[in-house]
Amino acid sequence: MAAPHPVPRRHQRPTPVRRAASSGFALIEALIAILIFSLATLGLLGLQVSMTRAQSSAKYRADAAYLANDLIGTVWSDARNLGSYDDASCAGYPTCKAWQDRLAAALPGGAASAAVNTTTGALTLTITWQVPNEPQHSFRTGTSINANGL
Repeated sequence: MAAPHPVPRRHQRPTPVRRAASSGFALIEALIAILIFSLATLGLLGLQVSMTRAQSSAKYRADAAYLANDLIGTVWSDARNLGSYDDASCAGYPTCKAWQDRLAAALPGGAASAAVNTTTGALTLTITWQVPNEPQHSFRTGTSINANGL
């Protein structure tokens, strides 16, 4: 005769799950999430710093170009005194001295060098500035001014 089938028990308890293997898993997940968030925050902060540095650099270049055009316009309107805008005589000429003061106020460590050829009317202007922890920057431009036509 065949063996009787075992009768399933209706109130059988499930086998206990080992809790020791899963303890601390949520803590590790939280620590990894904090690490990823911290790295993303540091990346965004670095991006913000580099954008601010680039914006400041662009502003200084724009200021240098504006100041150079301002001096060239002043020289055009005062072409009879072209020689007064040369490096050697600029400090003694009030219009040129006022422009140098504006340059020093607008650019950090701002200085200018102007080479004037009174024979040909050529003016070459170099503006330099020095931002802390960066190399020296410069902007150079030139023009030809017809002093004889005035």
